[in-house]
Amino acid sequence: MYYFPWGMRFSTLDERLKFYVEEFDVRKVSEWFEGRKGRIYFAVIIGRHTKIFPEEYMEDASTTIIIDDYKDMEDVRRQIIEFVPEAVYYDRNVYDDMGNKLGQELAFDLDPENITCPIHGSLADKISRGQGLSFCELEFQIAKEQTVGLYEYLEKTFSSLKIVYSGRGFHIHVLDDHAYWLDGAEREKIARQVKEQGFQIDEWVTMGDMRLIRLPYSLNGLVSRIVIPLEKWEVEGFNPESDGRCLPKFLRQNQ
Repeated sequence: MYYFPWGMRFSTLDERLKFYVEEFDVRKVSEWFEGRKGRIYFAVIIGRHTKIFPEEYMEDASTTIIIDDYKDMEDVRRQIIEFVPEAVYYDRNVYDDMGNKLGQELAFDLDPENITCPIHGSLADKISRGQGLSFCELEFQIAKEQTVGLYEYLEKTFSSLKIVYSGRGFHIHVLDDHAYWLDGAEREKIARQVKEQGFQIDEWVTMGDMRLIRLPYSLNGLVSRIVIPLEKWEVEGFNPESDGRCLPKFLRQNQ
């Protein structure tokens, strides 16, 4: 059983459906991808962690389902609604028209469960207790501090950075053109250097082995929070308990 702060909880199927029908902003999603090279692939996970899924998708509840055949973002929304997933992602890889990988968006993942906590221990400790995705307020606060620090470290090298609140922690996306074409060895070196600076990132994301990343403006059904971009100056004071931008209607209506 996972534990989360601030009354965070799993979203029900009805709540997920309501969000994607009424709130999911495809215009903002399209804006996020402005200037993006190549065709974008999306992905959903229906119920791997929450064990909440439509009965007809029981066998595929833990499968990563790729959405690569679509006409436009409204069509993507329709396919998401069909699956009513706990999570929606996009593929950071850059593909040509034939589906061949050309490069990959560079990103850094700072999730609070990766933080070594004086109360709850390391990620390995949490996994051993079956609580690998759990986090507390202290871990979240440390993740915020690390996000700001890592952003300031990265802006010495890169000029186009974006922060996204993922529903649990934070992602930093590097949108500099040359960063898309870094090879595996270069990405591994960057990940190692960042770790050596004391930042508790998920190295698999930065090195490129984990190519999927949570889609901005989607719903994180594990904690019932909307994934939203943030400016660096907003991170320190950001509170996912009360910030209306990340609270879906089904939570705001109950407040």
